Amino acid sequence: MPISTVPYAVVDGSAPRLLDVYRPEGAASTTPTVLLWHGIGPDTRFEVGALAEETASHGLTVFVPDWRSDAPDGGRAHLVASLRYVRENAASFGADPEQLVVAGWSMGAGAAIATALRPDLTDGRLPKAVVGIAGLYGRPARSTGTIPLDDLEAATPGVPVVLIHGTADTVVESHHSRDFLAALEKRPWTARLHEADTDHAGIIMTSYDPELGHCVPATGADALRAGRETARIVAGAAHA
Repeated sequence: MPISTVPYAVVDGSAPRLLDVYRPEGAASTTPTVLLWHGIGPDTRFEVGALAEETASHGLTVFVPDWRSDAPDGGRAHLVASLRYVRENAASFGADPEQLVVAGWSMGAGAAIATALRPDLTDGRLPKAVVGIAGLYGRPARSTGTIPLDDLEAATPGVPVVLIHGTADTVVESHHSRDFLAALEKRPWTARLHEADTDHAGIIMTSYDPELGHCVPATGADALRAGRETARIVAGAAHA
C-alpha cells in the first residue's frame, strides 16, 4: 500500500509535525478522506498505523498525524493544524476534502467527536461524520479544550456520530461510550455504538507492550478481528 510521510506546519511556533498518508492500492479516482488521531502518547502515530492501513484498503485515503499531548495547550494547536492541513491538501493526494471523516482513538476520540460539536473549530466546515474509538467524552477534548458532553447541549444535531468500544477495555471502560450515546440520542442525534469483545488496544488491531510502553501491531486472532471490524465501520461512515 502506498504510504507517504509529509510535514505539516503548526501555527503556535513549534516545529512541524509528521503525518502519514495511506492511499489504497490502484485507486484510479478520488477517494473519501479519513483523518485519524492517535491517543495520548506524544507523537505515536505508529500506534494506529495498522488500523489506518486496514481502513485505507476499503478505498479510502487515510491521514495519520503526530500530535503532542504534552504540549502547553494539550495538543490543540497540533490537532487543529492537522485538520486544516487535510482540508487544504487532501486533493493533492487524490482524496476529497468534502468527504471527510474525523476519527480518533482513546484521547484522540474526544478530540474527533468535538469537531462535530464545535463548528467554530473549522470555520463552519463540519466533517461528513465523526468516529470515536474507545474514548472519554466527559473530559475536555484536546482539539477544543471543552467537554463534548457539555458542548452537546448547545450543538445542533447534524453530523453522524459513530462510537466503537471494546467490552473488555479496562483503560477506558465501555460505559463511557454507552453514556455518551444515551446523551446523543436524547437530542436526538444520528448516532450508533458498536461494541466488540476486545480491550483498549485490540479495538485498533494492536496489543500493548509493557516493555516498550506503547502499542504494537497485534498477532492475536481476537484483536485482528476486532480491528478489522473497526476499520470496516470507519470505512462505512466514509462511504455512506
